[in-house]
Amino acid sequence: MENDVGPESIFNVSGLSEAMLCRMARETGFTQRSSGKISESDLLERFCDAAVKGTVSYNDLAGTMQVATGLSVSRQAYCDRMNTPGCVAFLKAVLAHIMLLKYPAHSFVRLQAAGRFRRILIQDSTIIQLPSRLFETFSGVKNAHTTTCHARIQGVYDLCAGQFVSFSIDPYSKNDLSVAADIQTLPGDLLLRDRGYLITDLVGDLKIKGVDTISRYKHATALYDPDTRQPIKLLERLTRDGSIDQVVLAGSKLNVRIRLLAVPVREEVANLRRMKAYKENKGHAPSEELLRLMSWSIFILTIEDPTLTVHDVLDIYGLRWRIENIFKTWKSNFSFGKMHNVSAHQLTLLLVARLIVISLSYRAFDRLHSEILSSRGRQLSLMKFMRFLSLNLPLLPTLLSPCLCSTQLLDALTRYCTYDKRKRRNFQDLTDSALASLSNLRAIA
Repeated sequence: MENDVGPESIFNVSGLSEAMLCRMARETGFTQRSSGKISESDLLERFCDAAVKGTVSYNDLAGTMQVATGLSVSRQAYCDRMNTPGCVAFLKAVLAHIMLLKYPAHSFVRLQAAGRFRRILIQDSTIIQLPSRLFETFSGVKNAHTTTCHARIQGVYDLCAGQFVSFSIDPYSKNDLSVAADIQTLPGDLLLRDRGYLITDLVGDLKIKGVDTISRYKHATALYDPDTRQPIKLLERLTRDGSIDQVVLAGSKLNVRIRLLAVPVREEVANLRRMKAYKENKGHAPSEELLRLMSWSIFILTIEDPTLTVHDVLDIYGLRWRIENIFKTWKSNFSFGKMHNVSAHQLTLLLVARLIVISLSYRAFDRLHSEILSSRGRQLSLMKFMRFLSLNLPLLPTLLSPCLCSTQLLDALTRYCTYDKRKRRNFQDLTDSALASLSNLRAIA
């Protein structure tokens, strides 16, 4: 990011020319006239570079711009320019455009070819802590002693394309359940979500639209026997039979057919779940029934094909690790923990700018994963690569461009950013296992 806009610009390399950025700036109201001294592409590049390091100082931004472009503009001019509604709209438009760019083909497209699913969508959220002054805007936790402000970032990731299809920055009070119906799906999608998004009527609506779902069971979800239409006593059944694989009825009108799968887990896994439940309930003891049910992994899904076993479901659902690892890389490497006492407007600018850089970073990861796998026979680790990139951010334009990435740089990535040889499965191993499971589910005409 250290050069002027040109062949090595992060946006130019990604297919966003200076002319396109100027047009987007005018359409969003960020630019009022074409004769302004501050270039949109220069400003966007320097602001994104500063945003991933922490809170942006307009004095530092002015200095960086002058060194990079020779343009002498006051810090107040940058402050005025960035603190307009059009600035947020411009950054969001850039982010949306980047997420819609066609990604190069890589090994994940085998997931798409393996079965009947055009996309495998994973939805999850992560929480970031904010300055307490933003509590009225983003909410959080407040009691007589403390006030803690948080925001919730929702993400939907398409595993087949290796890219995010949407982001949102929401108040903490807007939980997963409240956004469950907002997801944009297409016929032929497979949706993997945690229990926090589970609404059985919505699962039925998605199935009618041609969207399959695999979700963890949420405690106290009402399930009924399809023959007797009587409630299923889940704990009683599992205690007696040990496992379950059957079609049941759910929904407010008992008109949603879903498949219920349950398999026992090791006792140490169950105990870890119980410890987590006590911690998350913050002093309120979970019910005895819930604690006992943690001895099983329980799923509900709309795929009734018996060739898909419970162990296949465990492998496929395990693909959700990808978005969990992605959120972990954000917090560890892209300054999501660095939120000083900024306004709500500045916070939105910072978060969107970081998401822009992160989206471009995943484009680079996607391309390099394929190249290193084919030429070196090694699998690139997402966690290691993002750590490397956060420490060498000026290399991002080079990593995005096949013609700029040298053999020396590829050697370094292969040595320091690929998986070690180990017995524990890495993400590619999990993907291969899921591929084997999905290959039995043939496309439906």
